[in-house]
Amino acid sequence: MAETQKLTFPGSQGELAGRIELPADTPRAWALFAHCFTCGADIAAATRISRALAEAGVAVLRFDFTGLGHSGGEFANATFSSNIDDLVSAADHLRSQYAAPTILIGHSLGGAAVLAAAERIPETKAVATLGAPADPAHVTKLFAARKEHIEAEGEADVCLAGRTFRIKRQFLDDIAAQPQAERIANLRAALLVMHSPIDELVSVDNARQIFEAARHPKSFVAVDGAKHLLTRPGDARFVASVLAAWAARYAFDPEEPEEPADEGGVEVSESHVGSYGQRIKAGGHALTADEPAPTGADSGPSPYDLLLAALGACTSMTVRMYADRKRWPLDDVHVALRHAKIHAEDCEHCETKTGMIDHIERRITLTGTLDDEQRAKLLEIADKCPVHRTLHSEVDVETSEIRG
Repeated sequence: MAETQKLTFPGSQGELAGRIELPADTPRAWALFAHCFTCGADIAAATRISRALAEAGVAVLRFDFTGLGHSGGEFANATFSSNIDDLVSAADHLRSQYAAPTILIGHSLGGAAVLAAAERIPETKAVATLGAPADPAHVTKLFAARKEHIEAEGEADVCLAGRTFRIKRQFLDDIAAQPQAERIANLRAALLVMHSPIDELVSVDNARQIFEAARHPKSFVAVDGAKHLLTRPGDARFVASVLAAWAARYAFDPEEPEEPADEGGVEVSESHVGSYGQRIKAGGHALTADEPAPTGADSGPSPYDLLLAALGACTSMTVRMYADRKRWPLDDVHVALRHAKIHAEDCEHCETKTGMIDHIERRITLTGTLDDEQRAKLLEIADKCPVHRTLHSEVDVETSEIRG
């Protein structure tokens, strides 16, 4: 079981309070989590993601920025630059007391902060943003009606998410002067940009700007259907599972020296996200798998989902190869699949006549100016894809144990 530890450490303007989520075993990596503007370390998204990452072997420090939550200092005196300083202070504390963070994770304005802090934390190997603005000044839209008053009077009270905060002109001046585009372009770490296409506070176009400004290696993952604050537990679990699989490629301490994978080889190990989460390594690609809730944490496709995905991908590829070879006008292939258990007696063409059998429903949509003969031939070819043939042939699975 993961463990939560409270701690304090010196920040830019006073003592900062935070929590470390520790894995049950020796951490494979250490991470810093930066929360959203005026939020705190205990916001649901930060808590759920940090704990899920701990289950996956990543120790995570989340803390309250200056003047928020249990941390000292005055929020009115804080700036975006002081938030960056707080992140650097947190990294310094981890480095001296535990291990330096190799992963920086930031939600909303916290995402902009980790992008800015990365250059000052030399051990950083991976940076992940969640619903982050491309320009930190985007946050001023939250109090646009009071901006002129702040500029004229030097400060003003603003209401954000039902709470009152004092914002000073120094905050506006500081956030307007941030060279964020330059920082993103010069990032010396792998970048993962995660964003909801329907984000109501920070539009997904910000993700595009961040992604386009950065150099490789970089990845984008859509958190489809999620709200900006990731209020649904399932969204947080999804983010954590993707983060764990992605970070393993860049920032995890290797459990043992890696050997080149055999061609066609696949390796599966427990991700420790929930009870049944799995990490899958297929060549140079990282995937996840899990059982759906309530049995599992739904952190990835189920084993049968992956089986259907294999058949669907192979079907589409085989049909495409044949059409291209024949130079037929096939514009697009779409394959929809569903798996179920049915009574054998309900299958007219099956040899088995008793008990239950596996039934896969495959529906293929062929788009293009194909004639009836071409369409019939492509459906015939679909049944000849290698995975389809494997499912219909005798398969010998040899099992042996490698003692750990």
